[in-house]
Amino acid sequence: MSGFFGITSEKDCLIDVFFGVDYHSHLGTRRGGLAAYDKEIGLQRKIHNIENSPFRTKFEGIFDEMRGTSAIGCISDSDPQPMLIRAKLGTYAISVVGAITNSEELIDEYLSHAGCHFDAMTGGKVNSVELVSAMINLKEDFCEGIKFAQSVIKGSASILILRDNGNLIAARDRLGRTPVIIGKNEHGHCVTFESFAYKKLGFEDVKELGPGEIVELTPHEMIQLAKAGEEMRVCAFLWSYYGYSTSNYEGVNVEVMRYRNGEILAETDEKNGVLAGIDYVSGVPDSGTPHAIGYSNKSHIPFARPFIKYTPTWPRSFMSSKQSDRQKVAKMKQIPVHELIQDKNLLFVDDSIVRGTQLKETVDFLYDNGAKSVHMRSACPPIMFGCKYLSFSRNTSDMDLIARRTIMELEGEEGFKHLDEYSDASTERCKKMKQAICDKFNFESLDFQSLEGLIKAIGIEPCKLCTYCWNGKE
Repeated sequence: MSGFFGITSEKDCLIDVFFGVDYHSHLGTRRGGLAAYDKEIGLQRKIHNIENSPFRTKFEGIFDEMRGTSAIGCISDSDPQPMLIRAKLGTYAISVVGAITNSEELIDEYLSHAGCHFDAMTGGKVNSVELVSAMINLKEDFCEGIKFAQSVIKGSASILILRDNGNLIAARDRLGRTPVIIGKNEHGHCVTFESFAYKKLGFEDVKELGPGEIVELTPHEMIQLAKAGEEMRVCAFLWSYYGYSTSNYEGVNVEVMRYRNGEILAETDEKNGVLAGIDYVSGVPDSGTPHAIGYSNKSHIPFARPFIKYTPTWPRSFMSSKQSDRQKVAKMKQIPVHELIQDKNLLFVDDSIVRGTQLKETVDFLYDNGAKSVHMRSACPPIMFGCKYLSFSRNTSDMDLIARRTIMELEGEEGFKHLDEYSDASTERCKKMKQAICDKFNFESLDFQSLEGLIKAIGIEPCKLCTYCWNGKE
């Protein structure tokens, strides 16, 4: 995943952009970058590897190297950005949030004949941000170029551009899969992925761009270059997993949605008569915790934290590209509270169950510390399809998904013809899949939030939500 932040202002804004970008650190662990515009020195750019050190640490000396009244920055889990581009549309910096699944086709169809070349990364992969800029540069202005790029890209692309006159151009993905929000203060305008980031910096709401909407920002005005489209498919996973708890998307707060989601899970368990004997409800930290609070509030079972993550010195557990390293770090971070584990029946709520690798380690850890039983609830339905619109998961194949692997083990490829049944808790196929996962991970019981329950918790019209990873519908 990735997230961007930018400001165009009457005064030097680099320190505010520094903090604004830092507030997007939960969206990526690989690269951080800043670009700035100053009238005297023009555009500047700096990118750092942040895999073993946070953005703030790597960029704390940036104020001795760069300055500007306009600046943008990005946290990325994939390609280095912002990119500095010099082309017929001028010199500019560009960041992109999203994913492109047809890069080779775009290069072959639109760019090979023109003799274009790209800076190849390891394995020959092309930086997707550079590819987006090349598509934009095929047209005569930024607006037409952005609309063209978004129309031919398979995946998604929300775009932030810093021009060589200090103006910003912000474009939300054609179907609005990720948010782009505009704010203002007395000195200028800002663009952000996360709504709380600009509020902490003293900016006020202007608007959340609609799907495909494009605006140009100066310190004094916002000029609409393209109107919003009517069709939207905002990613539902924003609320359940990777969005930050204090943010609002489409008017819906993440933390509040997660409470509602947990309440709906508890209502289902109460209806099915499976709440008896649970001593504590807990969340798999961190994003599972608010779902668990909602579950606890509704069920009246005490909320507790049977283990605490030791975060002062350990990096995020999925930072390393090696699964074995991520598992090791995850294990080292977990510090048990024995009084809350020993001889206790524990019910955990996780934001989702994707591969299940680290979850198995967590459950083993709880039993090793004396848990009597461990029940598991997923705040999402079973994930059946790897996302092809955003890069928020490391999955390279649908068979990396625990639900898919379990189905294959139960009845081979024949099972993939019945994914709807495996997602429906009332069917025998779903019951068999859940039992198989319980046996594999040593859960006392397992259940998933229904898609209807998830949509109800978000509170947005179903037709406006992307739920592809659960039901495969585009």
